[in-house]
Amino acid sequence: MQAHELLQYFRLPELVDLRQYMRTLPTNTLMGFGAFAALTTFWYATRPKALKPPCDLSMQSVEVAGSDGARRSTLLDSDEPLVYFYDDVRTLYDVFQRGIQVSNNGPCLGSRKPDQPYEWLSYKQVEELSECIGSALLQKGFKASPDQFIGIFAQNRPEWVIIEQACFAYSMVIVPLYDTLGADAITYIVNKAELSVIFADKPEKARILLEGVENKLTPGLKIIVVMDTYGSDLVEQGKKCGVEIISLKAMEGIGRANRRKPKPPATEDLAIICFTSGTTGNPKGAMITHRNVVSDCSAFVKATECVMLCHGAKIGFFQGDIRLLMDDLKVLQPTIFPVVPRLLNRMFDRIFGQANTTLKRWLLDFAFKRKEAELRSGIIRNNSVWDKLIFHKIQSSLGGKVRLMVTGAAPVSATVLTFLRAALGCQFYEGYGQTECTAGCSLSVPGDWTAGHVGAPMPCNFIKLVDVEEMNYMAAKGEGEICVKGPNVFKGYLKDPAKTAEALDKDGWLHTGDIGKWLPNGTLKIIDRKKHIFKLAQGEYIAPEKIENIYLRSEPVAQVFVHGESLQAFLIAIVVPDAEVLASWAKKRGFEGSFEELCRNKDVKKAILEDMVRIGKESGLKTFEQVKGIALHPELFSIDNGLLTPTMKAKRPELRNYFRSQIDELYSTIKV
Repeated sequence: MQAHELLQYFRLPELVDLRQYMRTLPTNTLMGFGAFAALTTFWYATRPKALKPPCDLSMQSVEVAGSDGARRSTLLDSDEPLVYFYDDVRTLYDVFQRGIQVSNNGPCLGSRKPDQPYEWLSYKQVEELSECIGSALLQKGFKASPDQFIGIFAQNRPEWVIIEQACFAYSMVIVPLYDTLGADAITYIVNKAELSVIFADKPEKARILLEGVENKLTPGLKIIVVMDTYGSDLVEQGKKCGVEIISLKAMEGIGRANRRKPKPPATEDLAIICFTSGTTGNPKGAMITHRNVVSDCSAFVKATECVMLCHGAKIGFFQGDIRLLMDDLKVLQPTIFPVVPRLLNRMFDRIFGQANTTLKRWLLDFAFKRKEAELRSGIIRNNSVWDKLIFHKIQSSLGGKVRLMVTGAAPVSATVLTFLRAALGCQFYEGYGQTECTAGCSLSVPGDWTAGHVGAPMPCNFIKLVDVEEMNYMAAKGEGEICVKGPNVFKGYLKDPAKTAEALDKDGWLHTGDIGKWLPNGTLKIIDRKKHIFKLAQGEYIAPEKIENIYLRSEPVAQVFVHGESLQAFLIAIVVPDAEVLASWAKKRGFEGSFEELCRNKDVKKAILEDMVRIGKESGLKTFEQVKGIALHPELFSIDNGLLTPTMKAKRPELRNYFRSQIDELYSTIKV
């Protein structure tokens, strides 16, 4: 008997059994098997090749010789950080000039009115408007100099970029203001930066600024340029306190009648003073140079090949109303979409909220697992059978043409990031950085679609970890405070040498206050925060943000503030339950009532505490890191109630003061 005959002999009973079994199946079941087999075959047959990574994904960073453990990107050919991607692009003025050329005067800035298509200004139109505004500033007596500061108090819109480019064309420095900073912070910034002219988008913001002058809080402010239309009453209000109110259109006219030749900045000149809203004290003005910004942008271009203004890209702005954002996206159909984790979480929750039956949830999970398998193979696409059947709707909600997304500013969970990478089918990068290193210092690289880390050092900087002995993080073990050095690191804080010395050491390393860990493949993982550590009565060091991030995994918890005191032996917390989840979560445990009633229910509070402690134990929290009691609060911490910064970080001193009575009650009633 031949070998193949022997094999057939042994397989024959199995084949007979299988044929008999198949004959017993209903026709619709057989059709289902056939459809599934056809879909799977089609999926494999049409699957594209994986995106080729720019480096070995198992070694994304290497140690720099003689640097005390600092690491650099393997995208670099040497131990010298990248400063410029293009030799002719050294400043933000150069960036725009190159964009004019390579775009062939294509569309640059777009905006729209309700139910209308986008209207576009070309690169040349933006250049002309910018030079008119810059010339008007010179005509008004302002200097073409990097010590001339110009305030901008506006939402993102085309005029913002036009004014910014006007300043860059004449070597001036922009100082952004945001209403989320609050009136006190705005007053502080106007005085600290000695702003005598501010561009405001709306009359309401002009009135906020005038109130500061009227109350003799900002006596140096002399001119407010308003973008939107306004009435004569605003002009009269300004006259009474010695402030000129003038429209942006009028400024444009002044500049057109008195055109001056641009005076471009030098590489090391200041470009932006970006005031960061700290969790304590007054905001700090980070001084960012043209070199800082260009080096960081160059590194992003090198790592991702992303198009930007220097490549002639066009930028579309939303209408200014967040409720209309999704409609704007559908009309604009962006190809590149920067996004914050808060929006990602909202998208994730909405998708799973719509999968409201067992079948829909099963199909969603099944399709995700198929796309996730492709992700692990390095394949990114949005044209698979699963995209057509399951994920098309979410892709269409973003316009249907997104090719690249990038997220940062705050942590995003690995579950959310992995799901959306699969569902959206586009290159999706996660980065990490601070204002003080011009936004980014690490970034995931093309081809590495794993989550749970923030990528490798960007080509413009080195990263090293330094010991934090009090928290038992040691650089020798690959853990420690993240420090950054390179051409993207800022010059210091405006008129604040003490704060500058806290951030920058004598060797030029920026100390971020974040705790990182090197992973075996050379990527960086953020594991803790140094800044807000405190001691309990027995001397144990506590990092509350680490604990809060763990407790946020509890299903009914939307927000949590962990608190401890040096005279107390244990931690407590203020918990804001998730209004969309709490009712169903509580009902499964036998509790019913309105959201407010559930927040007052002691048994609900006990159940939530037990769930938090369970998750804390599973996540490796030590006994002294677990909270012993909680108070439930029905209102979310927010920017409006003064408990969050504009970047959505907790204002810990304000939270302590706001919840002082609940904190005191918890400490007086809990016995351990």
